[in-house]
Amino acid sequence: MAARIDTALARQVQAGPPAGRLRTLDDVDVTGKRVLVRVDLNVPLEGGTVRDATRIDRAVPTLREILARGGTVILLSHFGRPKGREPEASLRPVGAAVAAALGQAVAFCDDCIGGEVKRALAGLGSGRVLLLENTRFYPGEERNDPQFARALAASGDVFVNDAFSAAHRAHASTEGLARLLPACAGRAMQAEIEALESVLEKPERPVVAVVGGAKVSTKLPILKHMLGKVDHLVIGGAMANTFLLAQGIAVGKSLAEPALVSQASELMARARAKGCHIVLPVDAVCAPKLEAGVATVTADIGAVPADQMMLDAGPATIERLSGLLASARTLLWNGPLGAFETAPFGRATFALAQEAGRLTADGRLKSVAGGGDTVAALHAAGAADRFTYVSTAGGAFLEWLEGRVLPGVAVLMHETTSQGR
Repeated sequence: MAARIDTALARQVQAGPPAGRLRTLDDVDVTGKRVLVRVDLNVPLEGGTVRDATRIDRAVPTLREILARGGTVILLSHFGRPKGREPEASLRPVGAAVAAALGQAVAFCDDCIGGEVKRALAGLGSGRVLLLENTRFYPGEERNDPQFARALAASGDVFVNDAFSAAHRAHASTEGLARLLPACAGRAMQAEIEALESVLEKPERPVVAVVGGAKVSTKLPILKHMLGKVDHLVIGGAMANTFLLAQGIAVGKSLAEPALVSQASELMARARAKGCHIVLPVDAVCAPKLEAGVATVTADIGAVPADQMMLDAGPATIERLSGLLASARTLLWNGPLGAFETAPFGRATFALAQEAGRLTADGRLKSVAGGGDTVAALHAAGAADRFTYVSTAGGAFLEWLEGRVLPGVAVLMHETTSQGR
């Protein structure tokens, strides 16, 4: 097996994105070129039909621009986690959704490297679109095997990565290819990075970050990175309970992580030293168990009944957070304030989402949100369309919030990008 392409950047952690300028479509000539475009077509399928085409829709501007500029588009993507060539992991059913979103025919090739691809390209014609089969059918994809990357590169003249959601993986189709062909970011990746930089690297202040969820253990790296970036750090959901414990406040039967109390205390001390105001709930909606329609009580923090669980922020907390948003200029949101999937414990999340959407629509707030639960909550609140930017990137979004360098982005920075094959 050929030696793996050096991916030290993938393991490096620093405060913020890599230095340098991101190469974009403005920096490459695609006229008359075969353009390999890495997109994320790992979308939900139901009965062979795409259930949510958001990721496909976001790739359309890049594809249309390449076609309008005289390029031929060759699409690369993974789908699921197949162990070899598994028919149920084929990208063929996704091709119809890509064609519908793009408004033109999309040819399909049963492979992503080799003779079949060569034959498909020979009959493709200029200004057409070809979707190649799942890159993960080959183990060399996830291993970032140089030989596999070269086999992919043989099909194109230029490489455009428009899959920010896969940029945290140093795979052949995300990192390896960018070292072999003239490479740049597509418009969707560019928009994602610009949105994140606008809230973390060069924001309008004051900046409020809302970080919620069930466990502190899964969000500690994000919380630590936020301390030097934001003015107010709102900690919500069950993870707030560990911070309350660290202040000596009883939390009843609520989910908490006592083993992390010392780390919560240390984080609060670091926040004070950095001038970052940590905001915790002042009241909570409580119930004896998490169940739809269960009887609830609202209690002040510090007066939660011993037999109750805190399952949502209360009205006083909602009022306090709404006031905080009213005085803010920038909002970064990751994670709900309560168990929003179960009524009635979504009220705080929905109310704050709607208020953030209203302030954004009024031009008073720049709002960026991401993470699977967060996106679902914003849609449930009917507020997603009013946010400045909502990321669908999942793991890559979270790693960026942790301050990690994403290998699929780092390789596209002006200083490190290959200028040719």
